[in-house]
Amino acid sequence: MQEWIYPVGVVLSGYTVLGLTGFGSALVIVPLLAMNWPLSEVVALTLLMDVPASAFHSWLNSSQVQWRELRRLLPGLVIGTAAGLWLTPHVQSRWPLLLLGLYVVVVGLSTLRAKTAHKRPHGPLWAGPVGTVIGLVEMLFGTAGPLVVAWLSRRLADAQQIRASTPMIIAAAASTVLAGMAWDGQLASDLLWQRWTGLIGVALLGVWLGHRLAHHVPMARLRQIISTLLVVSGLILAWGALR
Repeated sequence: MQEWIYPVGVVLSGYTVLGLTGFGSALVIVPLLAMNWPLSEVVALTLLMDVPASAFHSWLNSSQVQWRELRRLLPGLVIGTAAGLWLTPHVQSRWPLLLLGLYVVVVGLSTLRAKTAHKRPHGPLWAGPVGTVIGLVEMLFGTAGPLVVAWLSRRLADAQQIRASTPMIIAAAASTVLAGMAWDGQLASDLLWQRWTGLIGVALLGVWLGHRLAHHVPMARLRQIISTLLVVSGLILAWGALR
């Protein structure tokens, strides 16, 4: 039981963050669990938990989920995942990860400004290229949540709609990545599924706790929290690349 105390605490914290803001679980869970377990196994475990946890979050907020955004991104997600599966053995992830982190920081800082909500949104024609990048990043790094929020922040003015729609897109991206990993034989570990069985209930509990907490946070403050988490997550990505 003592061996499970730390993983349970990490997973509960990570998915409480997701329940509150709509993303950020992998940014909490992956680096902390990787201190005890192999990184490749932690990434696979997190993706396997992300799909049901994100779907549960979308169900809790179904009235505010913008499904049209997923329909626009989905073709690009599939293309990006396939490209990432092919690139994984050939690419060094340090510099792309650094650029991604810096981009997320810039987006987070810009959305902290009050006038961001009045900017002209990106047109839907950008959804194809953006979806491809999201699928590619999810396949290579397992942390496309900040990029999804960056896109939705320029498409939607309502912070609650951004919070509700982000996990739905993350679930779709993670599902395409898991399909690629299964095809490549990366999900065949019995230990991986034992850990998933022991932790998925904790993940769903975290989502529910964060969801309950979000209803007590004013919308302006929620947007500030999401923007601040974007900045922090971008810095974490950039720091991880530099290390």
